[in-house]
Amino acid sequence: MKHSLSRRRFIGRSIGYAGAVALAPRVWSQAQGANERVRIAIVGLGAKTKNGGKGTAHIEAFRKLEGVEVAALCDVDTAFLEREVAKFTERGETVKTYTDYRKLLEDKSIDAVVIATPNHWHSLMTIWGVQAGKDVYCEKPVSHNVWEGRRAADIVAKSDRIVQAGTQSRSDPGVRESLAWIKAGNLGKILYIRGLCYKNRPSIGKVTGPQQPPATVDYDLWSGPREKEPLMRENLHYDWHWFWHTGNGDIGNQGIHEMDLCRWFLGQGKIAPSVISVGGRFGYIDDGQTPNTQITLFGYEPAPLIFEVRGLPLYRDSKTGPRYRAAASGVGIVVHCEGGYLIRGTAYDKDGKKMKTFEGDMGGGHQANFIAAVRSRKKADLNCPFIEGHLSSALCHMANISYRLGQPARPEAIVDALAKYPSAVETAGRMTEHLQVNGVDISAQLANLGPWLTMDPDKERFTGPLAEQANAILMDTYREGFKVPEKS
Repeated sequence: MKHSLSRRRFIGRSIGYAGAVALAPRVWSQAQGANERVRIAIVGLGAKTKNGGKGTAHIEAFRKLEGVEVAALCDVDTAFLEREVAKFTERGETVKTYTDYRKLLEDKSIDAVVIATPNHWHSLMTIWGVQAGKDVYCEKPVSHNVWEGRRAADIVAKSDRIVQAGTQSRSDPGVRESLAWIKAGNLGKILYIRGLCYKNRPSIGKVTGPQQPPATVDYDLWSGPREKEPLMRENLHYDWHWFWHTGNGDIGNQGIHEMDLCRWFLGQGKIAPSVISVGGRFGYIDDGQTPNTQITLFGYEPAPLIFEVRGLPLYRDSKTGPRYRAAASGVGIVVHCEGGYLIRGTAYDKDGKKMKTFEGDMGGGHQANFIAAVRSRKKADLNCPFIEGHLSSALCHMANISYRLGQPARPEAIVDALAKYPSAVETAGRMTEHLQVNGVDISAQLANLGPWLTMDPDKERFTGPLAEQANAILMDTYREGFKVPEKS
C-alpha cells in the first residue's frame, strides 16, 4: 500500500502541485476506442455504514460495467482502504491504493476518477483531475461554495475532458419521461414546484473539547483546502455534513438531488434572481451547525421553487420519518400545475385522481452514461454535465447564505416575509405544525429568518441590501497548496 508523503515532501509538493499539474501531459491511453478498457479510480470510500458509503457503492456499480476496471482506490483513511482491498482480494483481484490524490493523478494508467469525498474537496479535485488529463465523475454537490463551483465549471468547459455531475436522477428513464409529459402541457402550466428532503437526522452528540481524529486518518490531507480546525465532534466521518467548514447541511447533501430535479422541470438555466430561507436546528442540542429544519423560496419567474428540509421524525419519539401529506416517502419533488400535480413519478388531476405513473430505476444507469460519454468523447452524451451540477449546487449555497445571515424571528414575522407567496406561507405553517408535534414551540425557541437576497444570475453575485455580507460567503478561504485557481 502506498502511504502519504513525509511532512517536508508533502508541503513542498502541495505548494507546487496546482501549477505543475496544469502542465502535465494529457493522459488518454486506455479508452481511445469504443472497445478499449476504461481504468477508473474511486476517490473517497466513505463511512456512512460499517461497509462504506457512496464511494463503495460506486465500486460495485462500475465493476458491473463491461470494459471497465476499478484499477485504483484513494482515501486518506487507511482503514477504509484496507476494508475495500480485502474485498478485492477475496475476489482474486488486485487494485492500486493511494492516500494522496495528487499521487494518484500522476498514475498515467488511470483514465478517469470518481470523486466521492467530503464536499470541500469536490471542486478542487475536479479541477486537478481535468488538468491532469483525467475524465471526472464528481459526486453532488459539485462545490462547497458558489465561486469555486463556477471556477470548476469554466475550467471544465474549456477542456476536452468528460465531466459528469453525480445527480443521478437525470439518468432515470421515468423522470425523463415525466419531464417530457409535463413539458407537453398535460397538466397545464407549472404554478410552482416543491423540493422535499424529509429524512430523520438524530443528534450527533456534544463534546466538551477537541477530539482526536482516528489514527488511521491523515487529518492534514482530509482537511485539504480548508484550515485544519480542531475536531469538535465525536465522528470525523459523515457528520462533517452538518458543519459549515466542510459541509452544506441536508439541503446540500440529500437535497441537492431534488434541487436539481426542480430546476430541470422549471427549465431554468441560471441560478435564481432572489432567495429567502428560514429554519433552525431544533429538537436537540448537539455540535451540529447546519439547520435540521429549513424552508427556502427561490424567486424564479413565472413559477417559484420552494424547498423543504425536515430532520425530525413524523412526531416526537416516532421511529417513522416525516411525510409530505399522505405520500409514502418524504424525499422527492412535487410539480404543482394548473390541472393537477406530479409527485414522485405519479401524476394526479386536481381532484387527486391518479392519471399516469412513470416507472423509473432511481438513476441506476448514471455511471453507464458517464462511461458511454468517455468512450464517445462527446460532452453532449452526458445526462448531467458539470455545469448542471454547478447551477443546482449554487442554489443550495444561496439558501444557506440567506439562512446564515438571518436573525431569530417570531412566527408572524416569518409569515410577513413570505406573504407575497401563499404557497410559501402554507409551507411555513406546516413547518410549525411539524415542529410542534416534535415538542418544539417556535414562539419560544425562535427560528432563524434569513433576509430576502437578490442575485445577478449572469454574474452569480448578490446585489442590493446585504450584498457585501452575502458575497463574502460566496467563496471560502483556501490553504497554500490547495487553492482553487482564480483563472482558467
